[in-house]
Amino acid sequence: MKRNLVYVLTVLMIAVASCSFTNRTFENDDKDKLLLDLITYVLEKGHYEPKSIDDDFSVEVFEDFIDILDPTKRYFLASDIEDFEQYKFQIDDQIKNTDITFFNAVYERLMIRMNDAKGIYKTILKTPFDYTENETINIKYEEESFADSKKELQERWRKQLKYATLGTYDAKLKRLTEDNEEAKKETTKEKSTISIEAEIAARESTENTLDEFFDFVDDLERKDWFVQYINSIVDEFDPHTFYFAPEEKEKFDTSMSGKFEGIGARLQKKPEGAKIVEVISGGPVWRDQRIEVGDEITKVGQDGEDPIDISGMRLDDSIKLIKGAKGTVVDLTVRKVDGSIEVISITRDVVELEESYAKSANIIKENQKFGLINLPKFYVDFEDYSNRNAASDVAKEVERLKEEGAEGLILDLRDNGGGSLKTVVEMAGLFIKEGPIVQVRSSGKGKDVYDDKDERIQWDGPLVILVNELSASASEILAAAMQDYKRAIVIGSKQTFGKGTVQNVIPLDNIVRSNEHGDLGAIKLTTQKFYRINGGSTQLEGVKSDVVVPDKYSYIDLGERDQSNPLKWDKITPADYQIWDGYIDYDKTVESSTKRMAAHPQIKLIEENAKWLKAEQGETEISLNYEVYKAEESKDKEKSDYFKNLSDYDSHLTFTSLKYEENLFTKDSLLREKRNRWHKNLAKDVYVEEAVNVLQDLKLNTIKHAKLASIKD
Repeated sequence: MKRNLVYVLTVLMIAVASCSFTNRTFENDDKDKLLLDLITYVLEKGHYEPKSIDDDFSVEVFEDFIDILDPTKRYFLASDIEDFEQYKFQIDDQIKNTDITFFNAVYERLMIRMNDAKGIYKTILKTPFDYTENETINIKYEEESFADSKKELQERWRKQLKYATLGTYDAKLKRLTEDNEEAKKETTKEKSTISIEAEIAARESTENTLDEFFDFVDDLERKDWFVQYINSIVDEFDPHTFYFAPEEKEKFDTSMSGKFEGIGARLQKKPEGAKIVEVISGGPVWRDQRIEVGDEITKVGQDGEDPIDISGMRLDDSIKLIKGAKGTVVDLTVRKVDGSIEVISITRDVVELEESYAKSANIIKENQKFGLINLPKFYVDFEDYSNRNAASDVAKEVERLKEEGAEGLILDLRDNGGGSLKTVVEMAGLFIKEGPIVQVRSSGKGKDVYDDKDERIQWDGPLVILVNELSASASEILAAAMQDYKRAIVIGSKQTFGKGTVQNVIPLDNIVRSNEHGDLGAIKLTTQKFYRINGGSTQLEGVKSDVVVPDKYSYIDLGERDQSNPLKWDKITPADYQIWDGYIDYDKTVESSTKRMAAHPQIKLIEENAKWLKAEQGETEISLNYEVYKAEESKDKEKSDYFKNLSDYDSHLTFTSLKYEENLFTKDSLLREKRNRWHKNLAKDVYVEEAVNVLQDLKLNTIKHAKLASIKD
């Protein structure tokens, strides 16, 4: 992989050295044009699958940039969009000529419309909202058109503000009612009076929130908006190619080093706020357990202060509100996957790196013992590979489990977002004698095959790999390789995440001859694609489980296919490999497991929950009538409570820590607490239970097994 990275950087630097922009002279205030010229050239020469910058490309950039700036359609008027239409088919030509006329036109109009919006919300919030009126708001903003007039825009703002205030009104009404009930009888207030007070307080809270939001926006500079334009262009190439402004590059470097501060979650921009797409192991959200992938953050408050509505806000700005110093509290208004609204307070912290490392447990079923290794990511120290890494850690855990008598092994890759490719190849080598693990192809080049060349096999017993929709990249490579060799049975979702691409981060300062404009930032560029040893890509399709079992995300759009502009699936010639023939009943075991899961009552309840979640996500027409709002809330809570029975499941399996870890408990009570919690959750895990059943069913070819054992010895 390092060799390919050097090749990509070398090609880029040689190509750019003769590029036209290095010979151009720009005025000091034209850093924007330099960036535009530089980035588009790097994309053209370095991207795995560069796109033609033509009229079709122009239309996509036009629509995406407008959507990024005004996703809820409450700033621009239809007439503004008509004015911008003159550039719709010109952006490609402007890019080629380092012309930023389109950006300037949109930016200048946006500043005007945002200033107009300040007057609109102030006017609206002077008038009480009538929560007895039967009206609704559609929060699927992409289906809405832009307002034809300022009057229509004001009405749109009114509904949006009423919607934003409804939850606050409910909370304040509850609080005032409780305070009233606690007061002396002679001083109690009428219900109508309490309702009026709650309504006034809710509007004041919403106004304060918007004041803070627009103060925040006012602090943004023109260059901040230009970064959004650059990324509208960059994003057309694929969802993982991204331009980092200088300060964002610094944050990216920090995150790659494993030092996470804040709440410990990765976010994706959505019209209503920010969607949780990954929960980082060991972080505050992970420890809290109330927020999960698929939830959307709609408001952010600072330790008891009125929350700021982040709908329509740039993702970077939302993240700035959410992040903060260790020990401080952030109040997040969260729209759960099931549609319910909760305010969840999270104490910010530094992610405990230890929880992102491999960990293992003994599983005891009757008179048999099995081993489970949980791997949250494929970690590595890129500066010094000899330091702790995922492959060497898993090797240690395998050896420890063998010493304690494990008869079968479960490798849990659920929620594993990937990481180092080198560690995947080494880890796969623990389970096979030798052979190819993954194929990698760079743009315009043939394929490279990454092999395990070590004949030693550290684990030759039964092996099960657990995956889900959030298993991505490197975890997909490992699962795919073990599946292609028929070395392991893969249990989990219909398919994994489907990210089959490789990115490299290229500092732009490194590829210009001279620069008078300061730090230019960096671009994260998709430069390669990886393929299974059978020749198929994991891109979009992911890895399809041998035993498919539903989970709560089964009917929700997650994964690469839900990203913007993903690269397509394709295939190349297969590598030369031989299927592992260590099992005598592989197919029969898969068939038996599939039948068990289809009849399992817990799995049926999980699927029922998954279908309900999908239906709830489809509800985008929201009532602004308080009584209807409360009735819907009550109904949703009742259904949500019904599905909480899922956590009452008991597999009757016993989980224990390994001896080396138990010796640490006397000095580290926190570690003991973490492991006890983990084991308790594992005992409720029907997927782990089935993995144990599969390990029991798998029968080793004893002749083959004996040969492998002799090789190992």
